[in-house]
Amino acid sequence: MSGFCTIAIDAMGGDFGPRVTVPATVEALERYPGLTIKLVGQIDSFTPFLHNIPASVRARLQPVQADGVIAMDEKPSHALRKGQNTSLGVALQLVADGQASACVSAGNTGALMVLGRRVLRMLEGIDRPAIVSAVPTQAGHCYMLDLGANVDCCAEHLLQFAIMGSVMTQAVDAVAAPRVGLLNIGQEAIKGNEQVKLASMLISTYGRLNYIGYIEGDDIFAGKADVVVCDGFVGNIALKSSEGVSRLVTQRLGVAFGRTFYRRMLAWLARPLLRELGQQLDPARRNGASLLGLQGIVVKSHGGADRACFGYAIDEAIAEVRMDVPRRISEQLAASLA
Repeated sequence: MSGFCTIAIDAMGGDFGPRVTVPATVEALERYPGLTIKLVGQIDSFTPFLHNIPASVRARLQPVQADGVIAMDEKPSHALRKGQNTSLGVALQLVADGQASACVSAGNTGALMVLGRRVLRMLEGIDRPAIVSAVPTQAGHCYMLDLGANVDCCAEHLLQFAIMGSVMTQAVDAVAAPRVGLLNIGQEAIKGNEQVKLASMLISTYGRLNYIGYIEGDDIFAGKADVVVCDGFVGNIALKSSEGVSRLVTQRLGVAFGRTFYRRMLAWLARPLLRELGQQLDPARRNGASLLGLQGIVVKSHGGADRACFGYAIDEAIAEVRMDVPRRISEQLAASLA
């Protein structure tokens, strides 16, 4: 990693809290010599996980006390009332104050969204933040949004998601004119509800997007689009379904190869290929969904992430800091408003 970067990490978030976040933090500091991490939470709770780490790593890890913790099942309204001195709230405030370049949390998604909006505020021209993540395709991957931050969206929100997704793809993957597709139940103009039809009209008339029209669910994985736009209800179901199919394929392959001695021998010979396939299909390796639209970088990890999985979310935050994704989105929006 060239240069220096500071990340704020919510040490208490997720199903496992410091048992996962602290070891992942230490490993990230070992991978990136220019990285500093502010580890936010109840210091007494995560100090036991900091024993026997190298001095060079310990010097770049800064514990930050936060007394409160937002539970994974807590209502966003409750989180909003008590969020100021929680580990999540303090981590976001560090970004707002310029003491950190990004925030990473495996905590409550609803709380992350409402606190992110209050603490960091929205970019001008964006009404709601959207969760975006990479999805594997035959050509590599595409970016899909929204994945659950907004269950109900109007057509204007879907246009905003298309703009943000396109700019992020340009920044992170260096794609000059990302192909933007709108997820629908068919490719014909008559298909879909009124919200999707109106969104298609708005996106098609926005001159700065390479809009390819409607795409269906199987088109996502065929790699027909670089950016797939949908509301959070549809996006979350599609993502979770694809992850379930991925685990099913992996499990069925294991069972099939283990049935006979001959098949076990074939599995041993094909082990490098199977390992590569498993890595490509493993949802954990794509952990780290960005909350786009805020005046700051926020990356959401799966709540049940293990140490390696949480580390991927930290990697994603560092990549977005390097590319200065919020600034690029803001410039694109300013140009369109002008």
